[in-house]
Amino acid sequence: MKGMMITIALADDHVLVRQGLRLLLESNPGFAIVDEAANGIEALKLVKRRKPNVLLLDLMMPGLDGLETARRISRLKVNTRVIILTMYGDEAYLLDALRARVAGYVIKESCGTDLFQAIRDVVAGRRYVSPPLSEALTRRYVQQPQAAMLKCSDLMTPIERKVFQLALEGVSSADIGVRLKLNLLAVQSHLAKFVGMLGVGTHHDIIPPARKRRGRTSGRTRLTKIKRKQN
Repeated sequence: MKGMMITIALADDHVLVRQGLRLLLESNPGFAIVDEAANGIEALKLVKRRKPNVLLLDLMMPGLDGLETARRISRLKVNTRVIILTMYGDEAYLLDALRARVAGYVIKESCGTDLFQAIRDVVAGRRYVSPPLSEALTRRYVQQPQAAMLKCSDLMTPIERKVFQLALEGVSSADIGVRLKLNLLAVQSHLAKFVGMLGVGTHHDIIPPARKRRGRTSGRTRLTKIKRKQN
C-alpha cells in the first residue's frame, strides 16, 4: 500500500465531528476525503456511488444506526473497509460491531495517530481495535480461557478462523500450512496473533488436553508403522 492514496468517507450525524475529522485526516498527505454522510442511509448511497477504501462510521445515528449500516455494506460488492468511530468503549458494542463485519473499532477519545494506524491496518487487510479495548479483552481471555476461545473467533478473518480451528484440533503448524496452502511463516504469524489475543505462553496452551493426548498417540502410531515397515 506504500505510495497509494487512501480514499476515505465520513458518516456522522454531527457536522462539527465531521469537520474535525476532515481537518485531522487531511493533514496526512496519504489520505483523501471523498465524501460525507449524516446518517446510515446516506452512508449506504455514498459507498455504492464513491466506493471509498475506508468508511469512518459513527455507531449511533438516526434512522439507520452504524451496526445495521455496516451489515448492509458487508453485503455490497465493494471493497470498502468499515471502521466504527465511537464514544462507546464497552466490550459488548465491540463484539456486536465485529459480528457486523467491521474491520476496525476506534474510540473517539483515541489520539490521531491511533486513527491513522487503524486506517492503514484495515486497508492492508488487518483488523484494528483501540488499545484500551484490545487490552481489556486480553485480560478477560486470561481469566476465562474457555470463553476466550469462543469470543476470539469474532476478532478473526475467515482464514485466521481456519488456522485457529486447526490449532485447537492439535494440528501442527506445518500440516496447517499444507491444508490451507499457506507458507509456514504465515501460519506462525497467525498463531502468534492468537497467543497475543489470549495472553497465553504459546499456541500449544490453547489445545485441550484430550486433543494433545490424541496427537501424541497418533504420532506414536505413525512411528510404530514406519518402524514395522523398516523391519
